[in-house]
Amino acid sequence: MNVNDPFARLPEAASFTVTSTTVTDGAVWPPEQHASGLPGGKDRSPQLSWSGAPEGTRSYAVTVYDPDAPTGSGFWHWAVADIPATVAELPEGAGDDTGSQLPEGAYQLPNDARLARYIGAAPPAGHGPHRYFVVVHALDIASVGVPADATPAVLGFTMAGHTLGRAVLTATAETPA
Repeated sequence: MNVNDPFARLPEAASFTVTSTTVTDGAVWPPEQHASGLPGGKDRSPQLSWSGAPEGTRSYAVTVYDPDAPTGSGFWHWAVADIPATVAELPEGAGDDTGSQLPEGAYQLPNDARLARYIGAAPPAGHGPHRYFVVVHALDIASVGVPADATPAVLGFTMAGHTLGRAVLTATAETPA
């Protein structure tokens, strides 16, 4: 596992709290949050709750990113934009194909598999443990204004100047050789 910090070169932002009934910070993803091609994998997005966002928050975005993927650019597993500031929770499974459990106005962007949904952890066999940064971004704008077919990297670039705070939970996964 490499020690790269995906936030090291981003503007400073206040921290706030994200928790999950699905996974504990620093713990291994349960099988349901793994890719459907792995034993027990169901591509099921985690339940998330957040609190303590900075004053002035007008919307949120949620991302799940694996910086340890052997791609040179990591792997984006999920990105949701335009979550209203009045929302402080996403239910487990909200990242399915329909997005019907997302709050009104929120939408999923295509992940690195080009699917507008959550795709579970699937580190290559024998590659070692991977970290999955589950991040709730508090933004100072009501709509981030990126097209629904934009990449998570475009979302991140667009959010950079509007991020008031980040709540980070890190999960891990490893596929034995």
